[in-house]
Amino acid sequence: MTTRSTSADRAGSVTLAEAPTLQARNSAALWTATGRCRGHEVVRRRGFVAVDGDERAGLRILIQEPDLDPAEVDELSELARRAAGPVYAEDPFGSTDLNHLGMRSWQMPVMLRMPGPVGEPALDVIRVRRPEDLRAAEQIVIEGFELDGFTPYRPGELFPTSLIEQPGVDVFLASHDGVPAGAAVSVVDDGIGSHYWVGTSPAFRSRGVGWAVMLGSLAHLADLPVTLTASKLGRPLYESLGYTVAAPSTWWGPPLT
Repeated sequence: MTTRSTSADRAGSVTLAEAPTLQARNSAALWTATGRCRGHEVVRRRGFVAVDGDERAGLRILIQEPDLDPAEVDELSELARRAAGPVYAEDPFGSTDLNHLGMRSWQMPVMLRMPGPVGEPALDVIRVRRPEDLRAAEQIVIEGFELDGFTPYRPGELFPTSLIEQPGVDVFLASHDGVPAGAAVSVVDDGIGSHYWVGTSPAFRSRGVGWAVMLGSLAHLADLPVTLTASKLGRPLYESLGYTVAAPSTWWGPPLT
């Protein structure tokens, strides 16, 4: 990973058409760092990156190119078939068909924010440095995203302690009246920023926590192009912060039960 030192070269040249590729690369950087911190196998090919975890973490596939060749599709399909846990795949290009694996699919937009000023959050937002703050952020994300696969809770399983030591990776924690209420992860790679796991504790929803944690985690990215993949509920928040829809992405996951 690189830091924002390359931002001057990238900021003026990024286009909406490039956003899916930028999101693909950044997501691979996050999951590669996470997988290595967890001790999981990372498989890197031209067209995809896969992080092969245990029965709780499962397999994460990050499509990197819109034109996977048949051998790459066969390899990632075999990885999916023998995965120890749930399989999720992110395809920012929406071009790889995984229906043969019996997975369900849905679409979410890739969004791009060009460099620009960032306001001050109304709540306290810190960049996590202490293990106890990382654990608080981890529990917010597990609860907020309803990550049932990570329950019962095991400290450090979703966010290993060494994750915040990885170059370019930062975790942020927002507090409401001194109580941890929101969390987010940012990644800077090759002069591009991105956001992940932007979540609010259910007890603090509709209190401006999501807005605050986004502002707090955007501050160090103000001079960078920043991408993210937005949920339906998150899209209005991101649009209000200057993000523009670039393209639809396709996500794949286990069938609903």
